[in-house]
This record gives sequence, C-alpha cells and structure tokens, in this order.
Amino acid sequence: MEALVRRAVPEDAEAIAALHIRSWQFAYRGQLPDQYLDRLGEQVRQRSEFWRAHISTPPTDKNEVWVFGTDRRVDAFAAIGPARDADPNVAGELYAIYVDPDRWGQGLGRTLFTHATVRLKSLGYLTAILWVLASNARARRFYEIAGWSLDGGSKLESRPGFELRELSYRILFHRQNEES
Repeated sequence: MEALVRRAVPEDAEAIAALHIRSWQFAYRGQLPDQYLDRLGEQVRQRSEFWRAHISTPPTDKNEVWVFGTDRRVDAFAAIGPARDADPNVAGELYAIYVDPDRWGQGLGRTLFTHATVRLKSLGYLTAILWVLASNARARRFYEIAGWSLDGGSKLESRPGFELRELSYRILFHRQNEES
C-alpha cells in the first residue's frame, strides 16, 4: 500500500498522539529536561483525546489535520488553521508538523510541509506563521530552506521547572495576479 498525504480521520488520533510524543522525545533531547521528555509517554491517552476531538469537530472550518501515511499507518502529521497570535482573517498558522524519527531524512516532512503551506494559501490567507523552539536548529534550517523567515516574534512558555523560548517564522503568499 502506497503512502500518501491524506486528511486525518478520528481513527488516526492515537497514532498521531504517539508520534507527537515520540518526536518530541527525539527532537528535543538535549534542549528540554530529560525527566520532562521521559514522562511524556504518560500523556498518550490525553493527547489522543485532544487529537480525536480536533479532527472530529475542528474549532473552525479552516482547521485541518493532515497525515502522511497509509490508511493503517501515520508516519507524519501536520495541523493548520487560523493564526492564534495574529489577525486570523489574514494569517494562517502551521500549529504542528512532526515526522516519525525513524523516517527523518526521507522527504516525508518536506512533502507534508509543502502540502500544509499550499493548503494555508488556498484557504485564503495572505501570510502564514509558525512557532519553533529557538534551540531547534534542525527545524529552523528546515523552515528556512522552504523560504520561511524569522519575523521578529518571540514568546516564552513556562513549564514546571523550565521555560520554552519560541521564535516565529513567516511566509508571505503572492496572489496569482501579482508579479513575482
């Protein structure tokens, strides 16, 4: 069975939650406390419920979750929708994109990221943003190669015993009738 990008269905929720946690545990090792990452596995049920609800009854008609995989497997996922920290009528947001660490470097992330970016543009947004850990050099390089740029936004999210410093990236969409 050939893998492809498809819209997530509620039955994907547990696989998305497990992949989300596993990706954090691999990608953020050395950037976040080991104890925090090691305990993420305890959240599979809670995160499954979140993703099931988000897929079944999205907050808006512009919230979408996409997966790369087969009808039985999820190798990567992305979530998009209206921007949370900007005008949601103008800006869309890539909330999350994660790839199974066993599949890193195989082009899945790039394929899904391109799909998510095209979807944001097709939903009518003039621009899109995403937030990334400031310390995540791998992800930042990935976004920059795709043409996204730092836009000066930053925020600090407090967790028990540590803080997450995030930076925002942005891409501007050109309208079809505009000259490049």
